[in-house]
Amino acid sequence: MSKNIQFKLTTEYVELCNLLKLTGLADSGGRGKSMVAEGLVRVDGVMESRKTAKIRHGQTVLVDGYTIQIE
Repeated sequence: MSKNIQFKLTTEYVELCNLLKLTGLADSGGRGKSMVAEGLVRVDGVMESRKTAKIRHGQTVLVDGYTIQIE
């Protein structure tokens, strides 16, 4: 079962590794980077390998059974 997280974006974008930290799915930016490197993260349904990919309003990030909706 997927758990949903709503993330309110207050800037133009957030870097993927920082998003994982800010939502509490990674305990640090470094852990966020390693989650991306391990292939655990999908952005809009596609595996994302760029640790600092710019995540913008309207995108969806999937990681470890969680769905993060960017508002």
